[in-house]
Amino acid sequence: MKRIVGVHGIGQSRTSKEQLTRDWSGALDRGLGAAGAPTLSPGTLELPHWTRLLARPGKHLGPDDDPFDSEVPLGDGEADFVTRALEDVVPREDLDRIGESESQTLGPPQLWPARLTRLVMAYDLRFPRGGGRLFVSAMREVRFYLYEPGLAARVRALVAEAFDADTAVVVGHSLGSVIAYDLLRREEIAPDRASGVRTLLTCGSPLAVPSVRRGLGIADGEPMGLPGGTGWVNVFDPGDVVTGGGGLGGLGPGIADERVNNGIGDPHSAARYLQSGPVARVIADGCR
Repeated sequence: MKRIVGVHGIGQSRTSKEQLTRDWSGALDRGLGAAGAPTLSPGTLELPHWTRLLARPGKHLGPDDDPFDSEVPLGDGEADFVTRALEDVVPREDLDRIGESESQTLGPPQLWPARLTRLVMAYDLRFPRGGGRLFVSAMREVRFYLYEPGLAARVRALVAEAFDADTAVVVGHSLGSVIAYDLLRREEIAPDRASGVRTLLTCGSPLAVPSVRRGLGIADGEPMGLPGGTGWVNVFDPGDVVTGGGGLGGLGPGIADERVNNGIGDPHSAARYLQSGPVARVIADGCR
């Protein structure tokens, strides 16, 4: 039986492996059913819960303890990284529309530097209903993976243990797409566990943001790719705040973009991505 390894994304500190597996399996089955394909057999999906490793030094994540909550102040390194990431995705004309006087009276200047507040307001012009705040929260968690090498190694090791010789497809959502790509490109999975991997499927990937790629040591203009001829399909929604609305198709010769419309409620939703037609096609083909 061909198997799938899923790598979940941001904001999952209040979930569990069991809950995530139920949610992901249900969404994948809805998409497969809509496509007229067989639904997943029990045990097909393996979904390690890596968020439990994100506890700050000396702390343990509990059900009400999210280290990236908007009420938790930004550290200097976080503010710098989020500012650079927003500079990557905010068009100059949108920033020009936000006057300096407005940035002194709107938003949360008491918590964030004025430059960051202004960028958040500019991002909200393209992604209303708090898109800027959502981007800040997402990039904080992404940065924690990128710039804590010991943590990142532990996360990759946990995910690598989920593979076996029957694993054919790796699905990464949000920050999970960064982790999945990083793991595969480093070839840190034991050869006997990675030999059957055919496809990396990324959804809602922040790899579209140049600052995220730089955090992985990928220089601007350097092509992305995977070893061993593994295929790569990236599914994105232009309304997805976390991706800046962009795909990955132009970042490497082997990356195929698939565009979807996840609706206006939560375009970054894992469930909406996972039940989409492009995801169903990749899963159905990869698990034959």
